[in-house]
Amino acid sequence: QVQLVESGGGLVQPGGSLRLSCAASGFTLDYYAIAWFRQAPGKEREGVSCISRRGSRTYIADSVKGRFTISRDDAKNTVYLKMNSLKPEDTAVYTCATRRYYDCSGYGSTQYDYWGQGTQVTVSS
Repeated sequence: QVQLVESGGGLVQPGGSLRLSCAASGFTLDYYAIAWFRQAPGKEREGVSCISRRGSRTYIADSVKGRFTISRDDAKNTVYLKMNSLKPEDTAVYTCATRRYYDCSGYGSTQYDYWGQGTQVTVSS
């Protein structure tokens, strides 16, 4: 069965760091772009980052630029989101999504083939 499973979320103090993972099963991630989204209570889902197949293109939202980094390891069938200098406003459920043969252009509003269930990130003292 095709699945995306996120992990690495948790409670962290402001200024701290977390590394989220998005692991794919049932298909080879090599041919797919992966995007990260987040949704806070009472807010709409927003695109955070995207990485194309082979990692040739990457996009980072302005709200997290300079603090978050996306990368992929196709040998492990996994995409990572490294989050540094976390702020309380980063608190949200983070979800990954994938689309085949996609270059990440317009990643915040495009349709995706599969979605994960999300992992909670809470930034608080």
